[in-house]
Amino acid sequence: MKRCLHTPLGAALLNMLVAYVVMMLSRVAFFIENWATFAPYMSWELLGNLLRGAWVFDTSALLYLNSLYLALTLLPLHLKERPTCYQALRWLYVVTNGIGVGANLVDAVYFKYTGRRTTATIFNEFSNESNLTSIIGIELLHHWYLVLAFFVFIAILWRCFTKPQPHVYRRPWHYYLSQVLAIIVAVPLAIIGIRGSATAGTRPITINNANQYVNRPIEAALVLNTPFSIIRSIGKATFEPPSYFAADELEAIYSPIHRHPVVDSLSRSGRNVVILIVESMGKEYIGTFNHELDSGTYRGYMPFVDSLVAESYTFAYSYANGRKSMDAMPSLLCGLPMMVEPLFTTPAALNAMRGLPAMLDSAGYTTAFFHGGHNLSMGFSAFARHIGFQHYYGLNQYCQSQRHGGMNDWDGKWAIWDEPFLQYMLDELEQLPQPFLAAAFTATSHHPYNLPEAYRHIFLDEGGQPIHKCVRYTDMALRRFFARASHEPWFSNTVFVLVADHTSLNSHRVYQTDLGLYSIPIIFYTPDGTLPPTLRTDAIAQQTDVTPTLLHLLGIAEPYLAFGCDLLATPAADTWAISYNSGTYQLVKGDWLLQFDGQHVKGLYRFKTDPLLTTNLTDSLPAQQQGELKRLLQAIIQQYMTRMSQNHLLP
Repeated sequence: MKRCLHTPLGAALLNMLVAYVVMMLSRVAFFIENWATFAPYMSWELLGNLLRGAWVFDTSALLYLNSLYLALTLLPLHLKERPTCYQALRWLYVVTNGIGVGANLVDAVYFKYTGRRTTATIFNEFSNESNLTSIIGIELLHHWYLVLAFFVFIAILWRCFTKPQPHVYRRPWHYYLSQVLAIIVAVPLAIIGIRGSATAGTRPITINNANQYVNRPIEAALVLNTPFSIIRSIGKATFEPPSYFAADELEAIYSPIHRHPVVDSLSRSGRNVVILIVESMGKEYIGTFNHELDSGTYRGYMPFVDSLVAESYTFAYSYANGRKSMDAMPSLLCGLPMMVEPLFTTPAALNAMRGLPAMLDSAGYTTAFFHGGHNLSMGFSAFARHIGFQHYYGLNQYCQSQRHGGMNDWDGKWAIWDEPFLQYMLDELEQLPQPFLAAAFTATSHHPYNLPEAYRHIFLDEGGQPIHKCVRYTDMALRRFFARASHEPWFSNTVFVLVADHTSLNSHRVYQTDLGLYSIPIIFYTPDGTLPPTLRTDAIAQQTDVTPTLLHLLGIAEPYLAFGCDLLATPAADTWAISYNSGTYQLVKGDWLLQFDGQHVKGLYRFKTDPLLTTNLTDSLPAQQQGELKRLLQAIIQQYMTRMSQNHLLP
């Protein structure tokens, strides 16, 4: 046995075993770092399923990472049986596996903001950011224990590396024969391991296959590893149209084309529109939506927004369509939800599309987008131009203003602080011809959660999450914005929309579920009282409903495409919301939440009476109800994928 373990094949197997152990330890670190998300739902049965799935995906990832090392180790060449060659192989082995383990540890932190494993689109998402080095540096300090774990894992890989001993072969032909046989055996086994199955005719495993081992879509992150998620998403077609229905049947079930928009007594042409997209403003931070939390004592962290909700038209059940900042613009301004990957990072971003800015441009509006980051940041300026915004105001334009502090007001990482930038926005709105559409994206309530020096002693860390002090600051900035705007001549003739791009750090379990992770406020405020103060509990609202609802209020009657509803004209029973996470689609409609992996229903919950999603009714509910929800979701998916892949986003 000792002789076998010192052959090249034996040494390679021992080294792969060490890599397995380290990969699993990095998964343990991932679990501990996100304890609040996973631990409350853990059971022995689930743990067993997770470990079985992890073995499959780790095998695939480790074979990808170690393919060159294994090939060089098993080659039947005496030339490589030198100390210098084995030292080079040792470095190759440690570096490649170290990159994989490091990616897992980085994702342990990044997962808190995305709710899924990182894919290859990460390289496009942050390609224009110049601040990543400093942000990563800060995170290394904050998560020093993960850095320490990384070096421990590297030490294990280095110290436990086994070198073959060529002298174990008594004759030269023994060496060549054993090496050739090892390759003959290893190659098919490696192919099976990478594919994830030995069954003929099956497709190689994908990210979506992780869902077969879990109870909740978010738990797929525990089965997956980051190297696999990145490698298997490189060069993949993002939008692959399924064929659930024939064309005629598909149109009969669901169409995103709104052919006859409603124009009624609520409609009035010439209204201004201001859309404030507030970074990470989850519904948890607003007391009005959470009176039942903490035995009725919960007050939230945004008192001004609470006061605005009391005067606005809003919803008890409202959701984001994505989990990243770049998901929000297509959803809110074009009615295009996030499915599979952020639209910005796919070739479909070049599709012809006609969103709210282009439609209002045709109606004589001046349109402008505001974001205090670098003008290339997150791809906002490019997308704003693509969908028809006439003007873009970013960091460059802010620094040209003589009324503000320029780079002295920069947060050092992402953008201009919210308070001065929203005041700058009002300066520019005073100059814009009416009617206008102005959309702004705030930034201060973004990781790494810093505040201007003047406010650090006012807004303190409270409530257990570092973001709380930032949303308090942003709430103050919004208060100042509305206080000044209320004196503008255009104020009473304006529709304001206050909405989040996505959720962020949450403390209460109801906001840590697969649905709670998408729970955001969607607030329509009309100072002239067109929309009376209402908190609707009968309808479902989502980001993609904002454009249809605004077109109703503005009296725009031309056909348009949007994967959303006009919340003022659509019966409550027909409203819905969709989201996607790690291969699982979620549809919220009526009292139901349906989870679907593209082939099978994975979950069905009465989310209003079971907000923690503890009882999966998939096997016990009448098939008719499940079938209706499934058919609608399938039709939405097929319409979206087909139109994205064929560039059919115009009515």
